[in-house]
Amino acid sequence: ESYDISNLGNDDICAGMVVFSDGKPSKNLYRLFKLKEVTTQDDFASMYEVIHRRLSDLRDGKKGFERKPDLLLIDGGKGQLSAAEDAMADLGIAVPAFGMQKDDRHRTRGIYFNNLELPIDKDSEGFRLITRIQDEAHRFAITYHKQKRSKAQIHSELDDIQGVGPTTKQKILQHFGSVKRAGSANLDEWTNLLGTKRGTALYEYFQAKITR
Repeated sequence: ESYDISNLGNDDICAGMVVFSDGKPSKNLYRLFKLKEVTTQDDFASMYEVIHRRLSDLRDGKKGFERKPDLLLIDGGKGQLSAAEDAMADLGIAVPAFGMQKDDRHRTRGIYFNNLELPIDKDSEGFRLITRIQDEAHRFAITYHKQKRSKAQIHSELDDIQGVGPTTKQKILQHFGSVKRAGSANLDEWTNLLGTKRGTALYEYFQAKITR
């Protein structure tokens, strides 16, 4: 299992857990975590919370988390790895764990274990596998983060408009494809979709945004 923290400042802090079996991704076992206790940008505290929650679910036999991982690969170096190890120690659950170090260009450089950074031959299969796992964990966490931010944007654009409920919102998005496209629609498009009264109200709402 590999873990990566994703955040934008203090907003929408989340983490992705990806699972590889026999060197291949097991996407049905992927999990996403929204941070509950950490409310500021702190990768160490975030990693502690995520690993603690994951292994607490293992201890409690929670469905989907019953299998004990053979290895944890933690995105980051000494700090993130130490946080994961602290979570395991507090729960009394031991799993081998390594930190995945990156260089200044955010590329895999080596692994961190037992207070040492261990370089890896960049031509080796091991290095290529670790790189794939690290990239996949990052991609998965970032995807979740983008989805959360996209939903927040949709909320601010549609849900706060008087008279727009879930059914109307779905109808708008299915027809226009996006809030941006809806905002550029003409009056006829709006009234054909929602009728004169509601269509005109939505058209005027977006026109007012354009002129502000």
